[in-house]
Parts: sequence; C-alpha cells; structure tokens
Amino acid sequence: MKAFIRNAVMVTAASTTVALGACGTDPGGTSDGGNAPRIGLLLPDATTARWESQDRPLLEKRIRELCDTCTVEHANAKGDVAIQQEQMDSLITKGVDAIVLVAVDARSLGATVRRAHEAGVPVIAYDRLAEGPISGYVSFDGQEIGRLQGRALLKAMGDRVPGGRIVMMNGDPSDPNAVAFKQGALAVLQGKVKIAKAYDTLQWRAEAAHVNMSNAISTLGAGSIDGVYAANDGLAAGSISAMKANKVAPLPPVTGQDAELAAVRRIVGGDQYMTVYKPFGPEASAGGAMAVAVARGDSLDRIAAGKVRPRGGTAVPAVLLTPVSVTAGNIRSTLVKDGVYTIRQICTPQLGAACDKAGLT
Repeated sequence: MKAFIRNAVMVTAASTTVALGACGTDPGGTSDGGNAPRIGLLLPDATTARWESQDRPLLEKRIRELCDTCTVEHANAKGDVAIQQEQMDSLITKGVDAIVLVAVDARSLGATVRRAHEAGVPVIAYDRLAEGPISGYVSFDGQEIGRLQGRALLKAMGDRVPGGRIVMMNGDPSDPNAVAFKQGALAVLQGKVKIAKAYDTLQWRAEAAHVNMSNAISTLGAGSIDGVYAANDGLAAGSISAMKANKVAPLPPVTGQDAELAAVRRIVGGDQYMTVYKPFGPEASAGGAMAVAVARGDSLDRIAAGKVRPRGGTAVPAVLLTPVSVTAGNIRSTLVKDGVYTIRQICTPQLGAACDKAGLT
C-alpha cells in the first residue's frame, strides 16, 4: 500500500474466519440493553459488480448474525464524491452508531470522516483505506494483488517477455487501492517488459478502458501488443472489447481482478488470462464484526491484530487478507470449491468444449 501504511499484519482468509467466530460481544444481540444500534453502509459505485452483489448482502448478513437488533442504512454514491459526502453528512446528522465506508475518493472524503469522528460516529474503512481518523480497516494486500497480476502476465507472455510490449490499464488514481495495485505490478514488470502505453481510468469505467485501448492500438498497431495489465475485470472487459473491435487476433494475455462471473467465463473461453479472487466472505465477516463492535463501543483488538496508519489519522486496528490468483486451471479448486459460483453458472452452452478442457464438467 502507500507509504503511510505501517506494520500491517497479514492473515489468511481461513485464520480470519476462525478469529471472527470468537469475536462480538453477543452474537444474539441481547447485550444491546434494548437499544437498536444503527450502522450506515456506504458503497462507492454500481460500476463494479461486487459491491451490490457480494459485499452488501454479506455485510448485512454478518451484522445480523452478530446483532439481531442492529439496523443497516445503505446508500450507493454511483461514483460521485459529492453524493457520498452528502450521504455521510446525512448519517452523521441522524446519529448512527457506526459507518462502514468504501470511499469513492479517499482524499476528498477525509474531511467528512473527520466530521464523523468529531460527532462520535466511528468509521470502518472497508476495502479502500479512507483518509482521516477512521476506527478500523479491512481489505486485501493491494501490492500483493498487483504482484500476482504482474507475475501471471509474465508467465502468460512466455518467450515474448524479453522486450515484449504491454499496455497498462490502471484503476482510478483517487483510489488508494489502485495506487497499490499499480505499485505492486510495476515492481514485477519493470525491467522485464516495455510498458508501451499506460492509462489511469477514472471511476474504473470499462467504457474508458475501451477508448484508451482503442487509442493504444491506433498508436502501437494491432499486432504490437504482447500483453495487457488490466487492474480489474471491468477494465479487462473494456480492453478486450476494444481489441476485438480492432481485429486484434490472437488476443494477448489480459489480467483482471474481482473474479466477476463474466470474467471467469472469459477466462474459460480464452479471452482473459487471469483474475484475482478476493474471498468476499472473510472480508465482509471482518467488516461486519468491526462495525458491530464499534457501534457497541467495544474494542477491535480481538478482531484485528494488525495496524495501519491512514493519512491524517493515527494507527488503527486492521485486517488484511490474502488474495488468490485464478486462471482456467484452478477455477474449480478456488471459486467453485468456495461456493462463489457453480459449474452450471460458469459453463454456458457456448463454453461447453472450453469447460471440458478446463476440467469443469
């Protein structure tokens, strides 16, 4: 992550799940003394599928498991910083007991996080490290994600690595995670391949990735791209669609992140080489447990042994989970085994032969 993160302790998804099973003042919620804690859940956008399809239901489920009297007030900023600031201010005015925040823009939300702190409303930064006086943080090791992507891209490029030309489709620079992914990837890729074009993609928009990749093809030539570093699956989709529209064949290897169903199907079909699977269950379990604990005024020490120091804040408890690289060869042993998707969901009729080849039948 950025230089302001200090001494973050890595834990595996399995160990986190075990630890969380023992935390929480009262799983049944009976210790709330008749009060009904209110927890705000602020998501950043509807562009990335995971927020509404995975994180939101898993967080709400975990909160209910630990506190059956808790209520959750959810809002999505649709990628707009001003809207998220208004949503934060509204929750502060209502006097909620805690806020779980996935910041649209960490720096821009810093002042609002400080207002929440001054009003006595603890903020748990979820997945993205918000600036300001947060109370806790849960996410995955961003630089390791970038390193996984970089190593996978080099492996897929094979003998094209010495001097091979790649396009980097990075995420939104206002997202601290995107900065970390880029840093991790560059640590692996620099000196081994030539970065012919690199783009930062505001709001992680697939449409912007399509435009940028079209520009890269126009500049470099359709047959001159040996690999594509795409920071997540949405950017991978935009990059791939642009290459297909510009008759790039065969497609070079393309990375991704978030293990979206469409991306998994692209991997099986051969359009995308890999994605990064971040087990949403353990992340949401930790985030929900943190939210319930701070809403009750409890310590986070039993939930998070690590520490991070956000810009503009002091060191706070943190849980950092371990990401997993997924290619066609380990879909069954990762995503299918963990119950993220069934083989029926992945293997559409058009992918029948490819699923056979990938051992998914």
